[in-house]
Amino acid sequence: MKDGRNRHCNLLVANDADDGVIEAAEPRGGAAETRRSRKTNAGIERVGSFAALAGTTAVPGLIGTDFDLAGPGSVFTAVAVLAVIITVHECGHFFAARSQGIHVSQFSVGFGPNLFTYRGPEVEYSLKAVPLGGFVAFPDDDEDCPYPEDDPDLLRNRPVRDRAIVVSAGIIANVIFAFGILYNQVTTVGFNEQKFEPGVVVRAFTNGSVAREAGIEAGDIILSVDGEKLPAARKSVSKVVSMVKDSPNALMKFEIMHLGVDGAPEVKTVQVRPNGVGGEGKVGVKLESNSSINRHVAQNPFEAALLSTKEFARLSSMVWNSLTGLFTNFGESKSQVSGPIAIVATGAEVMRNDISGLYQFAAVININLAIVNILPLPALDGGFLLLIAIEALRGGKKLPVEVEQSITGAGVLFLFISGASLILRDTINLLPH
Repeated sequence: MKDGRNRHCNLLVANDADDGVIEAAEPRGGAAETRRSRKTNAGIERVGSFAALAGTTAVPGLIGTDFDLAGPGSVFTAVAVLAVIITVHECGHFFAARSQGIHVSQFSVGFGPNLFTYRGPEVEYSLKAVPLGGFVAFPDDDEDCPYPEDDPDLLRNRPVRDRAIVVSAGIIANVIFAFGILYNQVTTVGFNEQKFEPGVVVRAFTNGSVAREAGIEAGDIILSVDGEKLPAARKSVSKVVSMVKDSPNALMKFEIMHLGVDGAPEVKTVQVRPNGVGGEGKVGVKLESNSSINRHVAQNPFEAALLSTKEFARLSSMVWNSLTGLFTNFGESKSQVSGPIAIVATGAEVMRNDISGLYQFAAVININLAIVNILPLPALDGGFLLLIAIEALRGGKKLPVEVEQSITGAGVLFLFISGASLILRDTINLLPH
């Protein structure tokens, strides 16, 4: 958070899981409107989200760069979901401040031209043209601030605890909202449960496939490779891929189960010699887990709470792993980072495929927003909380306003540049090649 003119940024990180199931996270990017201010240590003057411009999203393997924006209904729904999530985040800040009697001057959803404005006795509420950002503003440093500088209800004059509650409330709101979404999903449409069977399924072939030439057909189930049985597990696919890669130009034996014309299963052994390409073996098949998907609906509130908690933990873990991958393995992860256009495209694609995707998409974005914002980075909630913590360690003495402004300004600049770059790249990816 920042003195004088603070903007709070939302970062969006979304990640997908295996077999096309979204599992993961949203960041937040931020930007502030230009406003003159007095140089005082306000602590924060504005908190908010600007996900559309400075959001980043890791979307590995779900739709890649082939964004499909067909179907305006689902695109509209995805945008609406993002807008609601951002509104919930801002409501967290807003109600945390108002419940403590702290003065608030503005509550805004979106950015760009105003579509609607309502001026209440104290707060101005506005809806802007592009509903992918927002902010809550405080009157502390306005030149026309109607309150005296020593007003105890100005945010900057509140103790550390009160300000920390206001800043962290957006994160808490997204966590609660994510859990509520998952609870509603498991009590209505249910969670998808994947049941694995031994082997892997041959789904399709690439051009010049040696596996197809050897007699393997689409729909066949590979039960073993070179006498090694494939267990009923997700890892069986990667196991087959690894064994083939390690055997370029070597004769391999595949035990195949094929359904005959009468539907009866036939087990046979097929010999395949993988092509050697770049030192790795390739047989030209597309594989998937031998599994089926069932929906499980909770039968009582206790079961619903338990399943929701497990799913929340699973998605949070996926988001965290996706996020840490950007730091620990940036070389491979950087190509999977996309901006808000990709987020909308991903949400639209998922929601077209399955109604449960709407729940998962909304939960993942909430979790992303919460996790990224808790990071102690400039211009994010976590960065403002860090400044408040430093103030507390200094015995209530704030950092010089110039220092805080420099720190937050650098963070906002980085988010603007990275966000604009991602939007440009996503837009180019949408163009026909």
